[in-house]
Amino acid sequence: QVQLVESGGGLVQPGGSLRLSCAASGSSFSIYNMGWYRQAPGKQRELVATIAIGGLTNYNYADSVKGRFTISRGNAKNTVYLQMNSLKPEDTAVYYCRLLTDRLYWGQGTQVTVSS
Repeated sequence: QVQLVESGGGLVQPGGSLRLSCAASGSSFSIYNMGWYRQAPGKQRELVATIAIGGLTNYNYADSVKGRFTISRGNAKNTVYLQMNSLKPEDTAVYYCRLLTDRLYWGQGTQVTVSS
């Protein structure tokens, strides 16, 4: 069983920055893909940024966050970060960490609110 622990959400003004963290723990596992999704009120959950881990590491970003958000892995390879810069009100959502091993896992979600 794998557990995901997220942190780093909060309230920030437009143009500000936040950094989200997600750490996976549990039984030994191989990570195929790890990243972040978000869900705003009344909307479907959508991809924000992911890292596909294989022979080559592939990064995937939603068009709406390209150039503003950066996803990275920690030195402990079971950790993933999302650096969010130049935040906009439309980035307001619950952000979920997603981990794909031989099973799919979701974190509990962390609220990000961008408002003046």
